[in-house]
Amino acid sequence: MMKAVILISGNGSNLQSIIDHSDSIDLQISAVISNNKNAYGLKRAKIADIKTHFIDPIKFNTKENFDQELIKIIDSHGIELVVLAGYMRILTPLFVDHFSGKILNIHPSLLPKYPGLDTHRKAINSKDKQHGATVHFVTEKLDGGPIISQAVVNIEATDTELTLAAKVLDQEHVLYPKVIHWYTQNRLKLRNNDFATLDGKTL
Repeated sequence: MMKAVILISGNGSNLQSIIDHSDSIDLQISAVISNNKNAYGLKRAKIADIKTHFIDPIKFNTKENFDQELIKIIDSHGIELVVLAGYMRILTPLFVDHFSGKILNIHPSLLPKYPGLDTHRKAINSKDKQHGATVHFVTEKLDGGPIISQAVVNIEATDTELTLAAKVLDQEHVLYPKVIHWYTQNRLKLRNNDFATLDGKTL
């Protein structure tokens, strides 16, 4: 079993999916950490008997100081993987460098389309026919790290932001555990901070 921490800021539905799949994907979730004390994901972790941490951003003068505390907590768990699951803070270069090649994120768009927020609205407003989710390695470029895998959904004429978000989220719950399993099997690597490989082949 590979030890990981999961960073969240909100509801934690992807966290729940990872918890539910943890045994089958060889993952031991050592802790769940949030920058939001009211994140429902913290309750999900406690129900699953997983250690939780809340780090209050108000107590830190800079993003770097916040991330230094985050690094200290994560390092205390002796982990091999950091999983971002709806974590809404932008990570500093300090953090990304410290855990280089060990940070995965899932983003609700078909990157490189629509980095950042409001992805479902942007896809609908652009009259896209397809939308989806992307799992990627985290680098210093926001939502710009090497793409590992994507899940695609069709956008119907009747779709709203809410219905499209729900369709994408359903796919995220399947996609993310699958990619995490590649990592825990040591099949997935970040090379030269530029590209991802699976079984030695560039993705």
